[in-house]
Amino acid sequence: MKIGYYNEDGSEIVKAILTRGELFGEKAILGETIRNEFAQSIDDYTSICPIGVETMHDLMRNNKTFSFKIYKIIGFKFKKLERQLQILLFKDTKTRLLEFLNELCIDYGHDCSKSGDVVINHPYTQKDIACLIGTSRPTLNILLNELKEEKIIDFSRKEIRIYKNIT
Repeated sequence: MKIGYYNEDGSEIVKAILTRGELFGEKAILGETIRNEFAQSIDDYTSICPIGVETMHDLMRNNKTFSFKIYKIIGFKFKKLERQLQILLFKDTKTRLLEFLNELCIDYGHDCSKSGDVVINHPYTQKDIACLIGTSRPTLNILLNELKEEKIIDFSRKEIRIYKNIT
């Protein structure tokens, strides 16, 4: 699931790609009434379970354990947002890319039994990655090719291979 918005010139800005079991639209619980974001499936396997704001409030009011878990999820999202903001403000583009690749390892990576490399099968386009790390697509492409020349990674459209002993 891709979460994003459109800027003034109509360009799509991707804010996040959600994985299985993640929530979105939580700002409605906190009182947001006007939404400026979109949610879009990026594959044929996505299912969405919509819950109205009033229903969610009732569930949270009547079940403290559930309510605590929802607030915990919101808290984790705020922490992740703070971390992303710190990365954007205080780190150079290559460092932001490397940290993003480390996050991809956690979310989508698996160890290749033959080589020991980490293989990341991910749903992102280069445009999505560029948006998420705060750079342009051409700059991202230059950095990916530099990492490839340095034999740190290899990549194709939906797969990134991080060579062993690098991560």
